[in-house]
Amino acid sequence: MKKHNFLAFDIGATSGRAVLVSLMNGKFEMRELHRFPNNLLELHGKYYWNIYNLYEELKKSLSLCAREDIPVDSIGIDTWGVDFGYLASDGSLLGLPRAYRDPYTEGALEEYFRLVPREEVYRLTGIQFMNFNSLFQLFRARKEDFAPLRNAEEILFIPDLLSYLLTGKKVCEYTDASTSQLLNPVTKQFEPSLLEAAGVSPSIVRQVVMPGTLVGELTDALAEETGIGKIPVIAVAGHDTASAVAAVPARDEHFAYLSSGTWSLMGIETEEPIITEESYKNNFTNEGGIEGTTRFLKNITGMWLLEQCRKEWEKAGRAYAYSEIVELAGQAVPFVRFVDPDDPRFANPTCMTKAIAGYCEETGQPVPETDADFIRCIFESLALRYNEVIRMLKGMAPFRIDRLHVIGGGSKNNLLNQFTANAIGMLVIAGPSEATAIGNGMVQARSAGIVSTRWEMRQLIADSIQTETFLPQDETVWKDVYDRYLQVVKR
Repeated sequence: MKKHNFLAFDIGATSGRAVLVSLMNGKFEMRELHRFPNNLLELHGKYYWNIYNLYEELKKSLSLCAREDIPVDSIGIDTWGVDFGYLASDGSLLGLPRAYRDPYTEGALEEYFRLVPREEVYRLTGIQFMNFNSLFQLFRARKEDFAPLRNAEEILFIPDLLSYLLTGKKVCEYTDASTSQLLNPVTKQFEPSLLEAAGVSPSIVRQVVMPGTLVGELTDALAEETGIGKIPVIAVAGHDTASAVAAVPARDEHFAYLSSGTWSLMGIETEEPIITEESYKNNFTNEGGIEGTTRFLKNITGMWLLEQCRKEWEKAGRAYAYSEIVELAGQAVPFVRFVDPDDPRFANPTCMTKAIAGYCEETGQPVPETDADFIRCIFESLALRYNEVIRMLKGMAPFRIDRLHVIGGGSKNNLLNQFTANAIGMLVIAGPSEATAIGNGMVQARSAGIVSTRWEMRQLIADSIQTETFLPQDETVWKDVYDRYLQVVKR
């Protein structure tokens, strides 16, 4: 039986990877071919993504495949959401894409809601309100008369922009576009009134296409330069969480998922969006999934807190492997202090440890004294926040939720997985850690006709990987701690 090779580019807010996902005889295997950094670029008070550097790293990966004589069936790209690049009428890219952590959108929601009421924006989009959503980026770019917007013919979201650089062909993929707060999840079309209120022409966005759509082949020049040939590029589930959710090894719909990484995305998969007074009040989002499904979820600040602390410790000469971090957390005194991971002060502080210490001081809790104290605080706070969110989910889900699938890099953190099971009082199934790349490759496989449905994809994944399960422990203790947590975060 033929071996199929799918090249998955999985690019996050801090790093990117080229992963080869190979399928044969109903099983898959994967191999990381290339890893590269992706850093924010600050220029004159504005924050950008160096899209050209990412393009060069994609080219290196293609050349590597050619040198190793790897026959690649197709290529897919997934990235983070909301950000985009501006294109001129001749197809030229107008500068570097602004990054969602650029502070230019601070206060944008309140300004925009004077034009279109908050309730109306949510009714039309069903999207969680975050100041960096694409709608508010465009609104603020227009307010500051940002030259690339002024001269733009259209925008392309980041995965579509990278596909365009590879192929010269333009698409607007559904799952990534759905994060913009511009798309109606019922009609799956952009809402012109929201763009017009932002002072932007609705023609700036393209018609939406579904995951699995062929974008085009590599350009002649790129095929020759890299030596890989005219390989097709597929618009996979371009938003990384959509790709990750596609890889949840679930047997039925009665699950919640937690995509654990820089962000923690907790939600359920539904056939239709959930746009109700309760979902509006709880600020839940309806984002696109494969097969036209909806990812009903909430964004939670995840390992970002720990990642920033680690950078500060490394600068101070204390570099920890992840195994050491887990060991330190296990040694620290439990339940001494908690933070709200989603407090705005943690969004992009100049010093994360100072921000956490300041939060503890303001809320009358002991300030962390050691690195282990910080780590334990972060892990316990995340587990308790997960409990808070899953309780909301249970109240809004159209079906019973009986287990939580943890996917992504955080699924390898057994201590946090156990804390999560304890906090939510529910079975936790961890894995795969490489869910995003697997989902990316599987959508390519579905486009190639190797698998036919998302459930067939998930069965193949379940047959090919090992997962770990965590049963709740010390539930009474964690219930008492949860009440204390709610008092600290004032909810």
